[in-house]
Amino acid sequence: MNHAMANALDRIVSRKRLEVAAKKRSVPVERLKERIAELGRPRNFFQAVVDHGSTKGTRVIAEVKQRSPSGGLIRPDFDPVDIARRYHANGAVAISCLTDEVDFGGSLEFIHAIRDAVPLPVLRKDFIIESYQVWEARAYGADAILLIAECLSDAQLIDYKILAIELGMSVLVEVHDTESLYRVQPHLSFPHSGYALLGVNNRDLRTMTTDLGHSFRMAELVDDTHVMVSESGIRTPDDLMRLRAHGIHIVLVGEHLLRQPDPGTALAELLGREPREPAKR
Repeated sequence: MNHAMANALDRIVSRKRLEVAAKKRSVPVERLKERIAELGRPRNFFQAVVDHGSTKGTRVIAEVKQRSPSGGLIRPDFDPVDIARRYHANGAVAISCLTDEVDFGGSLEFIHAIRDAVPLPVLRKDFIIESYQVWEARAYGADAILLIAECLSDAQLIDYKILAIELGMSVLVEVHDTESLYRVQPHLSFPHSGYALLGVNNRDLRTMTTDLGHSFRMAELVDDTHVMVSESGIRTPDDLMRLRAHGIHIVLVGEHLLRQPDPGTALAELLGREPREPAKR
């Protein structure tokens, strides 16, 4: 992994270690397991986003976040539930919810609030470095988790993936470079297929710029583009068309939508459909 990228992730991972240690002291894993026992079944995130036949359109996982290290404050008037309702009304198939507070303005509390407002499955997007966070994700209502390959060893990746699947969640395994892609690809369908997606992040963590071409190049090395998700730097219907031409039919979009006056209208325009207002509650 390149040096600058290691620095950006190392800084966050070091902070996460301290955060997780503090959380374990305040909410032991046994308490999380009690909460999980009282919850209903997770929604099927994998089923919601993966195409099973028609390959005409693009399915969008729409992201809810207030800020990011690369973009700064993205949305001053931040209302995660209202944003999720606008996404749902305008064609999102799932929601990605940032739960990292320090760098992204997120919260685990947002997950239940979003699930109560919309029928879509919700991905917990965070920097997962310990199994405790997998239990925590489910205890707070997540239907799927993000695992970033560059933050984890092969053993961790496999362990957390198995635990997530045992808890009924799907997994989005994210890679930034070819080295990580080659490393995780053999593990994607283990212990069985139908739960894990492969995310390719188009952001270069050295320069913080995005390049959609990164997904095109990676698609040539991917065993099954049906489970591939292109992340970051997606802004126009033309971007979606170019991705489809490379066999990529799932995207994760956040910052572009959140910078527009109405994220729902922005999503409708991205998908080439008429914007719709959320149903009155």
